[in-house]
Amino acid sequence: MESKNVVGAQVKKARKNAKPPITQNELVARLQIQGIKIDQATLSKIENGTRPVFDYEVVALAEALKVAAEWLLNIENK
Repeated sequence: MESKNVVGAQVKKARKNAKPPITQNELVARLQIQGIKIDQATLSKIENGTRPVFDYEVVALAEALKVAAEWLLNIENK
């Protein structure tokens, strides 16, 4: 079954493509600074597409990763 959670794949791509790459634990720390309580296991589930992402989390993830929320939603060029 194909995952319908495009945000997770985009989060993983943004983390890996960052210079230097961002670990899951580093991203969790950035989110905690913003008041978003996500642990490493939850972030892993998001990246694997097994946990849905709330709208406020998309915004926080985008800020933490320094990408556009639209890019995380994969709608930037549509």
